[in-house]
Amino acid sequence: MLRYLTAGESHGPQLTVIVEGIPAGLELDATRDLQPDLRRRQGGHGRGKRQQIESDSATITAGVRGGRSLGSPIALTIVNRDWNNWKGPMQVEADGFTKKSVTRVRPGHADLAGMLKFDLDDARDVLERASARETAARVAAGGVARALLAVAGVSITSHVVRIGDVVADELVAGSDTAVVEESPVRCADPAAGARMVEAIDAARAAGDTLGGTAVVTAHHVVAGLGSYAQWDRKLDGRIAQAMCSIPSVKGVELGDALIAAASPGSAVHDRPAYTPGRGFHHLSNRQGGLSGGVSNGEDVWTRVHFKPISTLLTPLRSVDVRTGEETNAHYERSDICVVPAGAVVAEAMLALVLAEAFLDKFGGDSVGEFCRNIDSYRATLARLR
Repeated sequence: MLRYLTAGESHGPQLTVIVEGIPAGLELDATRDLQPDLRRRQGGHGRGKRQQIESDSATITAGVRGGRSLGSPIALTIVNRDWNNWKGPMQVEADGFTKKSVTRVRPGHADLAGMLKFDLDDARDVLERASARETAARVAAGGVARALLAVAGVSITSHVVRIGDVVADELVAGSDTAVVEESPVRCADPAAGARMVEAIDAARAAGDTLGGTAVVTAHHVVAGLGSYAQWDRKLDGRIAQAMCSIPSVKGVELGDALIAAASPGSAVHDRPAYTPGRGFHHLSNRQGGLSGGVSNGEDVWTRVHFKPISTLLTPLRSVDVRTGEETNAHYERSDICVVPAGAVVAEAMLALVLAEAFLDKFGGDSVGEFCRNIDSYRATLARLR
């Protein structure tokens, strides 16, 4: 079983991650396997000034020796450089603590709901953990998962297809990672990408924020991951839950879900075929590589929809929880658009779900055993029954 936990506040000393269940013998290097995605998460046009302060770097502090996993829990830490500016209001100890309360809650944020849930009088106690800063820890954990998936031949990519009302041409392939990574909004359509940049700049000038949509794809996924036997083992449900756990994500499409909802079955179902040496496959992939909660051998792909973030340069009207009076919402230094960075977080979440599903099916206390089990299974799939 693969599981992970994160801890840490947005302006606390550090983020901490524990990843448990990785087999022994996985080659793992923080600079090679974790840093690139952390750097990608910090990028994208529309990010705020916090990214000018932080230079995220994960340190492996347990579970790896001599560049290889030990089979024991892997511990990762990411230092928050902005902690130097928040030591008083965010310190752990009571002695010398300087509380700076936030009581003007933000519409669309966890501020009010969290205060009501935990009986708090300060939204700072909520927003520090509800902040998307926590996703840096997920991306680090996702880097470990991606390293495991790589030995199984699986890679994960993403690209942005919408920001605000600007929509990219979906006929433009999103698999050209060089074009995507060179784009300031991670869009495979250069013309649409330029318009997205303009839309973000216009939103900034208006004191507003923008959401959008990204497509996330796992390539070369083996058939048979997940299960239809119980609701909580269905792979599509696990992917949807993981994506919706990302801050700002309010919707997930598995494959062409919206198109399928408006089309007859004859137009959307993927026809199976058999090719000697390749085995069973499908002639299209509108279902996103998922059938009945099980991976079907095609690429697993999903559209992830992000709402505009809740902190606006021109604050919305809200309420002060101390008095109940209407007032402007609190402003917390923030971004204008997080969709390009959010797509990187979505990659990490898909990696974690798929790595868990691979381990569920193939097990293995060592990477060698894990790979032998996968190779044997793939050889079986290639034979006609």
